[in-house]
Amino acid sequence: MRVALRLTAVATALFAMATAAVGAHAPSAPISSLVELPTPLPAPYDSSADAARQVAAAKARARASGKLLLIDLGGNWCPDCRILAGFMQLPTIAAFIDAHYVVVMVDAGHMDRNLDIPARWGVNSLVGVPSVLIVDRHDHLVNAGHTAALDDARSMSPQALTDWLARWTP
Repeated sequence: MRVALRLTAVATALFAMATAAVGAHAPSAPISSLVELPTPLPAPYDSSADAARQVAAAKARARASGKLLLIDLGGNWCPDCRILAGFMQLPTIAAFIDAHYVVVMVDAGHMDRNLDIPARWGVNSLVGVPSVLIVDRHDHLVNAGHTAALDDARSMSPQALTDWLARWTP
């Protein structure tokens, strides 16, 4: 009996730790396949924008609102970047993102533009796009080692994308 109670206590503790590591509860993905995204897919990266100014403004808004800063580095030529952008515009996902993040889209060209932005957080080269940086109010990169996790967004399920976005939230 004692062994069973101890195992139950251990299982409960492990479940609590795993749940805490996931972050906010992810909403259910509003689509079952990325093929269901509205077309044409967005082209959200502005190559003429002052990316440094946009990131600074978004960082200030994130800090003031107590939200995380999400920097999406990509290019309009990249199908995975456009799929991720389209997915993030779905109303359910957009509401979740708006509740937890301030988002800024940064044109990374062919992984050769605005590289000073990820370098600020120790990401000295992009291994793929989209690359997503999530920065907390203390200016720490909270998803270090996972910035290129969505660079194959088209092969992920909608729920996996939702869960990944939720993983970093408090």
